[in-house]
Parts: sequence; C-alpha cells; structure tokens
Amino acid sequence: RETYIEQEQGETSNDRNDRAIRVAVKWYNEHLKKIQDEDKIQVIFLTNDRTNKEKALEEGITAYTCEEYIKSLIANPDLVDRLACVSDEGKEIESGKIIFPEHIPLSKLQQGIKSGIYLQGTYRASRDNYLEATVWVHGDAEENKEIIIQGLKHLNRAVHEDIVAVELLARDEWVAPSSVVLQDDGQNEDDIENEEEKENILKTAVNKDMLRPTGKVVGIIKRNWRPFCGMLSKSQIKEARRHLFTPADRRIPRIRIETRQADTLEGQRIVVAIDGWPRNSRYPNGHFVKNLGSAGDKDTETEVLLLEHDVPHQPFSQGVLSFLPKMPWTITEQDMKYREDLRHLYVCSVDPPGCTDIDDALHCREVENGNIEVGVHIADVSHFIRPGNALDEESAKRGTTVYLCEKRIDMVPELLSSNLCSLRSNVDRYTYMIHTLILTRNSRCLYVDFNRFPSHRLAFSCIWEMNHKAEILKTRFTKSIINSKASLTYAEAQMRIDSATMNDDITTSLRGLNKLAKILKKKRIDNGALTLSSPEVRFHMDSETHDPIDLQTKELKETNSMVEEFMLLANVSVAQKIYDEFPEFALLRKHPAPPPSNYDILVKAAKTKNLEIKTDSAKALAESLDKAESPTFPYLNTLLRILTTRCMMQAVYFCSGMDNDFHHYGLASPIYTHFTSPIRRYADIIVHRLLAVAIGADSTYPELTDKHKLADMCKNLNYRHKMAQYAQRASVAFHTQLFFKSKGVVNEDAYILFVRKNAVVVLIPKYGLEGTVFFEEKGKPTPKLDYNNEVPSLTVEDTTLRVFDKVKVNIMLDASNIQHQKIRMVLVEPKV
Repeated sequence: RETYIEQEQGETSNDRNDRAIRVAVKWYNEHLKKIQDEDKIQVIFLTNDRTNKEKALEEGITAYTCEEYIKSLIANPDLVDRLACVSDEGKEIESGKIIFPEHIPLSKLQQGIKSGIYLQGTYRASRDNYLEATVWVHGDAEENKEIIIQGLKHLNRAVHEDIVAVELLARDEWVAPSSVVLQDDGQNEDDIENEEEKENILKTAVNKDMLRPTGKVVGIIKRNWRPFCGMLSKSQIKEARRHLFTPADRRIPRIRIETRQADTLEGQRIVVAIDGWPRNSRYPNGHFVKNLGSAGDKDTETEVLLLEHDVPHQPFSQGVLSFLPKMPWTITEQDMKYREDLRHLYVCSVDPPGCTDIDDALHCREVENGNIEVGVHIADVSHFIRPGNALDEESAKRGTTVYLCEKRIDMVPELLSSNLCSLRSNVDRYTYMIHTLILTRNSRCLYVDFNRFPSHRLAFSCIWEMNHKAEILKTRFTKSIINSKASLTYAEAQMRIDSATMNDDITTSLRGLNKLAKILKKKRIDNGALTLSSPEVRFHMDSETHDPIDLQTKELKETNSMVEEFMLLANVSVAQKIYDEFPEFALLRKHPAPPPSNYDILVKAAKTKNLEIKTDSAKALAESLDKAESPTFPYLNTLLRILTTRCMMQAVYFCSGMDNDFHHYGLASPIYTHFTSPIRRYADIIVHRLLAVAIGADSTYPELTDKHKLADMCKNLNYRHKMAQYAQRASVAFHTQLFFKSKGVVNEDAYILFVRKNAVVVLIPKYGLEGTVFFEEKGKPTPKLDYNNEVPSLTVEDTTLRVFDKVKVNIMLDASNIQHQKIRMVLVEPKV
C-alpha cells in the first residue's frame, strides 16, 4: 500500500514503472533508518536509463549505472570483464567504416512478410564455409524452402539459429551451394578486402541446374544467442584489453571482448556471451562469463561439449530425487492388480557389454497348438514416473540419455536407470546390492546400501502368437512381472546359438528368436526397408589413465539384428494400437522421404562405377543398392550405403492429430513409434502411458490428450535427440584425437567419399574415421586444381581423384591450433 502508485495522465507505462521503483527505494531507505545498527544499510539504485538516473539523483537517491557501480568495486576488478557491452560508443572499430547494411525495423519486417516481400526462416550457418549459410523458410510452401546466403554483407550479422527475414535476389544473381572449404582464421578484424577476395572464390561458373534460390538477410526477427564456449585469441598488441574470442562451434562468428585477464585466460576454455553487433564491426561485441578450465583436459572438454550441445547434465535436484520410490522397495498386491505374472517364462536380455540400463528382454516358446509365442518385455518406467511431478518434468526436459565415450548422462536418476527399472538378471534371485551416491543440497555425500533386493522386475509386455512363417496370428499387451534368467552380451548370445552342445531353455529360446528374426527381416527388406551403413567405433581404454589405447569399428553380429527385428516389430504393433485408440493424440515417429536433389551426389558417384541407383521409391533404392556390387571392389557396396545414409532426412516425433503423413521411409512402415527404451527416451514413457490407458491398466490425465501440448513436447524431444547425437559424435572426435596423439603418424588405406573444390573427404575403414585432405596450405604454393562437379572429380596438377577411389593417407594430430585440434590427413598415394 505504501509504495503503490497510479499511472499519471500522459505518463507511459515504462515511466510509471521507473517512478514506482524510485518510490520503493525511498521507502526502503526510510524503513532501514529505524534499525539501530552501527553498520547502516544503504539502498543503491542501479539503472542504465540516463533520465531515470537523473530523476533519482534529484530525489536524493544514491544511483549508479551498472558499469559505474561495478567499476567502483575496486576489490573485484575481474567483475568489469563480465559487464555486458550495452553501448557501442567507444567500442566501435577505429576506422568507423560501415561494413553491413542496416537491419529493417521489426514492424516493417512483419508487414513485408505478410505481403510476401520478405520470407521468414531459421538461419543455419555452414560449418565448412564461414561466408555461406542457409535459411530454412517457415511455412508449408514447397517453393523456396531453402535459401542460400553467400557473402559477408548478405549474411548481415545473423548468427546460427537466429530467426531472420530474407529478401530473395533476382534469378540472375542466384548461386549454387559452394564446394569450397573456408575457415575464418584471420587475426585482423579490419581486413575487409581479404574477405572480398575470399568471396570471389565462391563465384565460379556452374551448371544452371545447380543454381538455388539465393537471398540476403534484411533483418533479425529473434536472436537465438546463448553463452558460447571457446578460447581467447589474445591480441598481439602489448597491454591490449580488446581481444577476439574464437568459439568452439565453427558456425558461430568470432566475438570481440574486453578483458584485463588475457594472460590468465590464454590456453583456457572460457564462456562468452554476445551483447550486440554494430554495423561498423566485423565481429559482434560480447563479454567474458566464466572460465571452464584448461584446454585439452578431459573433464574440461567434456563440459564444453555438453554445454555446446545444450545437454542438461547437472546432478538431479533434491526435489526430483524426492519422487523416487522409498527403499527398500517391494512389489505390492496393488502393483499386481493389473499385472500378469510371467516369472515362469525363460526371459533373457541381449545387450552391448557393460550395459547397465537394460530396457528390454525377450522370450520365445512353442505353445500347445504348435504355434510360437514371442514376448518383448520392456521396463515399466512409467510405473515409477508419475505425470506432472518434478521427476517427470525433469525427465521430459532432458528427453533422452546421452552416451559419451566414457560417460552417460542419464535421463532418469540412477536408482531407476541402472537398478529398479533395469531388467538385469541375477544369480541369487533375492540378493542385490546397490551403492547409490546422492549429492544433497549442502553438498555432503550420502551413501545408501540396499541389501536383499528382489531381482524380478515390473515390465510392459507385447506378446505375439506367430506361426513358423513369422506371421502374426494374435497380439496382446499387458503390464507384467518378469524374472530375467540371463543378461547376455551380443557375443554371448551368438555363442549359445552357434554352440553344438548347449540346449538349455534360454539357448532354445534364442535359436527360436533368431530363426523368426531372419524371416521378419527378409519381409521388411522385400517391402522396401533400407539397410544402410554408418561406421561406428569402439574405444578400448587404459584402465589407469582412461585414455584410448585402441580404436576399432564395431562388429555387428546376427544377434544385433535379432534384437533389432523384435524391437521394430513391438514399436510397429504399439504404434497401431495407440493410434487406433487415440487417433488424435498418439505420439508417433516418422521418417520423411528425402527430396530428389538429396540423391544427386549418390547417383553421380555410382555412375562413376557404371552403376545405376534408382531413387524414385525406398523399394527401388533398396533393390538398386542390393545390385550395386563389384567383384573387384567388395567395399564399394558399403561405401554406397554410407553415402545413402548422408542423403536421408532426420526421423522425427509428432502428434498424430497434427499431421497426416505417418510413413517411415527407412523402415518402409506405414506407422511407427518408440516403445522399447523408456529408461533412455522420454517419448517411450508417453507411449507407455497411452498404451496403459488403451488396455485399461492406468488412467489418463489432461496433458496426455492435448494435441497442442504433445506437439510442443515432440518439438523438445526432436531437439534433444538431435543434440544428443551431435554430442556423441563430438565425444568420439575428441577421443579419436587422444588416440592419435599417442600414435604419432599413421599410414592407412582410405576411400574418397566426397570431392570438394580444394579438398577431398576420405573414410578410413580400419578406424571408421572420416577426414578432409586439403590441397592448399598456408605458406606453400597452391597446386593447380581443376574441379569437375558432374563426374565428380578433382584434378590436382596431373592427378585426378574421384569418389570411391582407394588412396593412402598419413594420419596425425594437428595440435597447432589448441582451440580446434584436429586429425590432419595428407595424401601419400597417389602422389600429387
């Protein structure tokens, strides 16, 4: 009551709010005067609004701008580095030369978008070429969906993932996507002439068919700036306070910051935020946020890749942990009310070695009528995670478990992921010991031992009755209780199947599963499902240093395929069930067919080997890949399948009531979802809840039948899955660097995957490793390069290199740039 004020006539809302804050400051000052204390408390008013500050001073209030106040704290000089660069005065480049066009105001942009003059879309910077970007236009229009932006002025201060307004250029100004690899490695931020030279490299004659809609950024609708990890590129000027920061993500421009700690921060991984980007500055202005640790340190680099890929990785809060079941936990009569007791079945799980978060288990047995019963049993995570509580909200936010080379960032707390929900078998059925480490709010560690813990588990089971041709006769779904009789690795399961002496119940079950899986796989492939290839690597770690000592491509066994077939079948069966029951609210997964232009590189590459790849349907593609064999070049088919993988679109989650295209292109399935991994994917938890309601095993709740909320959830899940994939790849790349750091120079066979104007991208089968061989080096004469996009090929002096050519390369770690240490590859054979 004492500080409430009415808005005066002619006073803006903003001015009224400023006045209200000044009134509150005066009230606090008067109130605090009444306290009898030697140390008088003074209220200080901080504002960056000049008029507001002047009025405060006139009213007798102690007032500062943020900058004045921070600079007055002489005991903490490093705080000045953290000041946001709110004004561009005095921060502008000395020349004052205007580099970029002015951004059109938002109100005019919105009018222009409505009238069709401008297009709105998401700006995606290129990793390989800092002078090129793509804008993905929002909306349903098929035309001009993807717009190329080339050149500094046309990029016009947009940053990766910004929402921008674009103006299309005239058709005679359209360009083709560049095949040049360009990295921004200049130290001089005023060297615009050098940029213009680089832009000219992009402008080369191309076939008219290669031209794409091209535009320029005319304004920013929404900035998507976040704190960026990277390193300080210290100025060579002595005592300089202004330095360039180079982000770890090559798609982000360098950022100009002021710091007094340059000597301390050199060689450290730091976090910087962007404050603004004036028209006369080559780079945006920003400020230092925090120091993460030494570059190259394993923990620091892991923290960087988690932050850069926006992976939530803080320890679970006490609020989240409070919703975990109280220990010791046992199955109650209430739990059994809607459950079938399947503990008598010979259920087993088959997983990679060292797996503790086991989502799925299987069984197979012959029934009395001569048919076969097959069950897929999935951990009943939704029993423990109830809708709307803190545990549920945290799991939904994380979206997925993220697997790094040496670390797993769980979606759900470890008590669930590795213990209560994990379908692990146990030799002693009733004895189980867990060591759970919980970090409490006051940072003390609490160790909890749980003894005498039952090994039977709650599951959600999908059970089919099949004939010996793997034709489904009946399908049923039930919540269940199971007792896994064996937790096997793929290799152990394969050994049992192949053994001439083992004939126990588990082995018999595995053989039955394997036989049916082969029939199911053949049916899928006959329907047009794609069998693609993507080299996966496995590191062998030193037990003491935890550094990689060996690097191998993962070998897939028959049992990998066996488990996959039944997981796919369960996902399809559940998808159909929840869609039949909830046609508007089913959470499904689709894989869109790629646009025909995506296949250009594949078709051209196959043509060089006199092979025809048909791409008019998934079935035609699958059949032509099967036929694409070369007796003299057995690895060719694998290369073609790897290349095909690169042509694919991303599979996405969606709500059935918000879309009408359900088809999964890669699996050639009319409907699909994710049901089989609820420990590590939140989408599966929602699918479990829908299925439970469909079979009468659980009750619904409002959010489950709100298609708009489900669509928003799918958006987050798609983002989290994409970021998890990128984080995993970054972790593999970092550990690959550690491996080659100790190896020195290695000489290996490789195959050319892509040809660029000034480089070739090669794949080394032994390590599943991909890298770029450049033919232009700083300080060395550039060889004569002739790029032919039609073949595609690159002639270096007199040597012509084509896609799929076998070459020899030297592999070594290039640590000359500590920020972007990379695997460097040099062509050894053929010699150029």
